[in-house]
Amino acid sequence: MREIVFDTETTGLSFPGGDRLVEIGCVELFNRVETGQVYHAYFNPERDMPEEAARIHGLRNDFLRAKPRFAALVHELIAFIADAPLVAHNATFDFGFLNGELSRCGHPAVCMTRMVDTLPIAQKRHPGAKHNLDALCTRFGIDRSHRVHHGALLDAQLLAQVYVELMGGRQIGLGLLADTKPAAVAPLAARERPVRSPRLFAVSEGERARHRAFLQTVTAPLWGEAAG
Repeated sequence: MREIVFDTETTGLSFPGGDRLVEIGCVELFNRVETGQVYHAYFNPERDMPEEAARIHGLRNDFLRAKPRFAALVHELIAFIADAPLVAHNATFDFGFLNGELSRCGHPAVCMTRMVDTLPIAQKRHPGAKHNLDALCTRFGIDRSHRVHHGALLDAQLLAQVYVELMGGRQIGLGLLADTKPAAVAPLAARERPVRSPRLFAVSEGERARHRAFLQTVTAPLWGEAAG
């Protein structure tokens, strides 16, 4: 099954309030294994970046001003996500901005039935614990030392590892696909095996004598009772 784990960075918390999407990162999974295929893009938000948001992700006006608008890359993004389920952490936030941008440039919104939210999954599996991405990476031993700022692609890559752990870990990938045919195995008799000559282990008379002497030292041997 193909799934897309994704994350977004924005100018703030409310798309209806005028905030915009400035970065998206997507990671492809197939049967919960990363394929190495990713999609990553920055967008010109056509508005100023508030300093409080810039401190979180490090994206500022001078960098984003030269980037394309969302509408210029929307077809690439739609082609990458296709009809796969979309996995995100606190996914209603990311879906709100993704669907807001899609609607703004005249494209249908992504159906919410495709949403997989790792936040309630983590809350159910580990009640009472912290459930942000940093805490989950620590819980599962996932290296996040290179995470200086929030970044959509980096966070999607970390979340992909967290998601696999939340869903049972790497061993889930060991199962055979339903349409996978087992490899043909030749019968044992038909396989080529090297023929080895019998090995002889001769016992010298000295070894026999030492063995007889040892047996004389055994008190009340079991084999003596059996013989009686």
